[in-house]
Amino acid sequence: MSEGPSKRKRKFAVTRRLLLKSKLLKKAAAMLVVEGEEKEREKERVVNESYPPLQLSGMSVQELQELCKELHRKIDVVDETRYDMEAKAGKNEKEIISLNQKIIELKGIKKPNLKRVKKTTDDMLGACTETSRLTKADFKANLKTVKKEDEKREEVTDWRKNVEAMSGMEGRKKMFNAGQ
Repeated sequence: MSEGPSKRKRKFAVTRRLLLKSKLLKKAAAMLVVEGEEKEREKERVVNESYPPLQLSGMSVQELQELCKELHRKIDVVDETRYDMEAKAGKNEKEIISLNQKIIELKGIKKPNLKRVKKTTDDMLGACTETSRLTKADFKANLKTVKKEDEKREEVTDWRKNVEAMSGMEGRKKMFNAGQ
């Protein structure tokens, strides 16, 4: 069965795709700006409804001072709640970080199961050259033989005699002469 041209997906040219992508990005940026302006207007509306503008005209000095004190008390209450909320948020963030670390520790690092492969020296050499398949490899045949040399050992003498002989200026003189 052959599919008709109507069922096939159409592919756009690269330039066309880039053009569409740039238009979508411009439209999204414009929508973000409009959304930000709407949020700002909504915020102003809520503040104006909650706290109507102050009518300061016709108030005496005493009344203005009481109004200022009342506003300071309200500001202090708001600051306290803001501080409490920030402290709770910081505590929650630290707890989230510690829990994530515990999760990582519990998961651990997965090691893949490795299979053992048994290869002889002939098999390994066979992979490198064809001739080694015919001849058996004998690694020990090419090794050099090394003879052990007997180290000259000094005779062990009584250390007390040596100390007595080397004590004083005469011993130092002997050591100096022996070094030359």
